[in-house]
Parts: sequence; structure tokens; C-alpha cells
Amino acid sequence: MSYILSKKALQISPSVTLEITAKAKAMKAKGIDVVSFGAGEPDFETPSNIKDEGINAIKSGKTRYTPASGIVELKEAICNKFNNDNNLLYKSGNIVISNGAKQSIYNALLAIINPEDEVIVPVPYWVSYPELIKLADGKPVLIKTKEENSFKYEMNDLNKALTSKTKAIILNSPNNPTGSIYSKEELAEIADWAVKNNIFVISDEIYEKLVYDTEKHISIASLNDEIKNLTIVVNGMSKAYAMTGWRIGYAAANEDIAKLMSNIQSHATSSPCSISQYASVEGLVGDQSSVEYMKKHFEERRNVMVDMVNSIEGLSCRKPKGAFYVMVNLKNIKGKTIAGMKVESSLDFAKLLLDKVKVAVIPGIAFGDDDYIRLSYATSMENIKEGLRRIKQIVEEK
Repeated sequence: MSYILSKKALQISPSVTLEITAKAKAMKAKGIDVVSFGAGEPDFETPSNIKDEGINAIKSGKTRYTPASGIVELKEAICNKFNNDNNLLYKSGNIVISNGAKQSIYNALLAIINPEDEVIVPVPYWVSYPELIKLADGKPVLIKTKEENSFKYEMNDLNKALTSKTKAIILNSPNNPTGSIYSKEELAEIADWAVKNNIFVISDEIYEKLVYDTEKHISIASLNDEIKNLTIVVNGMSKAYAMTGWRIGYAAANEDIAKLMSNIQSHATSSPCSISQYASVEGLVGDQSSVEYMKKHFEERRNVMVDMVNSIEGLSCRKPKGAFYVMVNLKNIKGKTIAGMKVESSLDFAKLLLDKVKVAVIPGIAFGDDDYIRLSYATSMENIKEGLRRIKQIVEEK
């Protein structure tokens, strides 16, 4: 039997991390002591007040369909959050609540992209950005960023990438996988460029609450009305409130775009989970001490991880300013033989670590840059110390 499958679907790249992840899980299932630095979610429990509100929603019968773009109570809570945290004024009509921030990004792309439109993406990038753009019939245009510039866009590179087909730019601050944060001055430059060239900005701010030291998160949409009109702000409950499995993301945009996003979602998935929406209201308006608790522990873990990585011969990293990831530079060990295995790529190094010392990491090629691996410090301090002890032992083995 012969058949033709979707050309678009066939062009979507499979995850290069699947082999590592699957093998690590299989090893753990056999009782092998694997230390994993792959986590893309907080290792903390959802705060009890949020869980309780979810239970209350079930018990009180709030288990039916809601409007496709979300309940009014959550939209109002999101509007208040934008006003209080970001100095952004939105109305409920500007807000679309989705099944996670990933769907919000996809909705945004579907609402603005026409076939062959180009979307600029920084490298290293979150793994789904290029694939979501391709699914929306767009073309990802990749800009390689520099570690010495904290992996952030430079205006010369944006100007070089600009064509008559450029429709949007992806901005992710705080950033996954690099932990970088854009300053107000840097955002102002990007905003001026976007307004001048009539370019949409998809601003992924999902790690907004997880910023460290004296850093502050600034939303590019807050700079002026012109950039606000061109910006689709994406956020959600997963990272700051340890609610990854609850699947609630949200976006804010001008009403024309918000209406399109809502319409798209109404046909694709309909409304987000009613229970999760009511729990999210409590997350946004309730006690915020759990956010500060998680942030404090993430910062302590980050400091230990960065110090330990930089103590390993041949490896190095910059101290991330936000999120919960560290990008480790492998350039000085690529091409070398370690424990009998030649390291030609980030995937080679990831396989080596898992096979030889039972440490799981994400190879940088998953993020578009083969000179790095990504470590997550969304794990216990004990795991961080033990995992990096093992990495140091094998890398420095003579």
C-alpha cells in the first residue's frame, strides 16, 4: 500500500535529545544511579494554595467547557499582573489563554505568518521555535549570537538578516537555554528597529519571575505604544509557579491579533482546562512567597553549578542572569579523546557522560550550537554537586 504523507510534517526535525533522554530513563528504570541535568521544569511541587484551588474547582463543578480564549476571571488576573509587574495596560479582549505557552507561540505565528514569511530566531534557541515557524508555513532565519555578548542579538546582525520577507522576530528574555536577560537599552534598540521596519515581536517571557542578583525583567512591549502594538507577549504558569503539567499559558496582543489567535484556538483545541484556569487565578492573585522561595533556591544552585563548571579543566560557562540553565562551553575539549571516546560534537560528549559516568545532559546541537551542552539546575543541590563531580572526574582523567 502506497501513500503520501504531509511534506510539512516530514520537514519537522525530530528531537536530537530523544536518544539521550530515552536511554537515561531506561537506565533509571533499571535502578541505575543516573544524575540528570536535562530538566526543563522546576523540581518543586505546585504551591499548596494553587493545588487546593484546583481541588475546589473540581468539587464545585467547574469542569465544563469555558470560552475558547479562557475565563474572564483569569483574563482579569492576567491584566492586573501585566499592570502591576510590567507597567502594561491590557483589557480582557487582548488576552488569549492557551494550553501552555508553546500553544500561545504557535497561535501567534499562525495569526501573523503567511507562506514563506521569515521569522528571525537567535542561536542558541529554544528547540521548538524553528519547528513551530515551519509548521506555520514560515521560514526561520537563524542568527548566531556570541557568548561574549551574553548570547544576545546585535543590531548589525539584525540588519543583515532583514529582508522584504521578514515578518517577525523571536525575543526570549530571560532566555532558555542561555539564561541571558536583555537590558532596557538593548530592548529599546530592538524596539526602534522593529517599529522602523514594521516587524512583529513575539516576546517569550515565561521565565520572567526567575531573575537573579540585581537583575530586573523588562517587557519590550512596555517601552512605548508603537512597539506594544507590534508585540505579542507570551507568558504562562509553568515555570514561576511549578505548574508545568497544568498546561496554562497566555498571550497579550492588540485586539486584531488576539481575535485571530482566539479563533485559531477555538478550532484547534478549544478552551484550556477549566480546572487549571481557576487554579491559575489563585496562582496570580494569591500568596507569592512560593515564587520567592523557589527563586532563592535556584539562585543558590546556580552559584554552585557555575563555580563547579568553571573549576573543570577544558570547560567553562558564564553566570546566567535568569531562568534555570547553564550553557557549558566545550570548545577546548572537542576533538580530544576522553575515556577512550573521541569527542567531536556535543552529542558525542552527552553520550560519553551518560555511558561512562551516568550523567544526562542536553547536547547544544538541540539548540542550534554544537559547541555547548545545557545543564539545568532545576534539581537538588546534592545532584548538582554529585553530577559535576562525576563530569570533572572523567574530563580531567589522565
